Amino acid sequence: MRHVYWIGGGSGAGKSTIARRLADRHGWRLYATDDVMGDHARRTTPEQAPLLHAFMAMDMDERWVDRSPETMLETFHWFRGEGFGLIVEDLLRMPPQPRVVVEGFRLLPHLVQPLLTEPGHAVWLLPTPEFRQSAITGRATPGGRFTDRTSDPERANRNIAARDHMFTERLREETARLRLPAVTVNPTMSEDELAERVSGIFGL
Repeated sequence: MRHVYWIGGGSGAGKSTIARRLADRHGWRLYATDDVMGDHARRTTPEQAPLLHAFMAMDMDERWVDRSPETMLETFHWFRGEGFGLIVEDLLRMPPQPRVVVEGFRLLPHLVQPLLTEPGHAVWLLPTPEFRQSAITGRATPGGRFTDRTSDPERANRNIAARDHMFTERLREETARLRLPAVTVNPTMSEDELAERVSGIFGL
């Protein structure tokens, strides 16, 4: 796994943007963990990923409206590492050249750390609530957000924002405890600045 670079972090932190920039700049392969979630869900059984299959059985309100942000955090399958082994399987099937940059919130520090040949091959981007809100707002599409399919989109969005903030703080504590690189991303930081910070951590 010496050829793999990892960019984890909270939702709306700029992971995809920075990973794409690095891949384009250096001719690397890009592996976006969000893009393979459906495939990974199909490759698991309820015994292998019980939280994932329980989530799949819920309707939209059960997922995003009816439960507390704390419960959503503790039971969200990707936040608990379910399916991470499938990410590793996919990466091991790839040739060692070109290098690969992997991005996504599914890259939990304690799961990535054992795979690192050196700490500088991974970084976690930790968005402030203000940065995350700005990023999510900027992603709005004509069809609306998926929470529009709930009975109470406003409450669903609040629940998700609170859950994601707690997840980011958990990442902050875990990266500090494991002494892994992390960057706090706030609204004053430009995309160019963030790309340079990550490039510096990677030693590029």
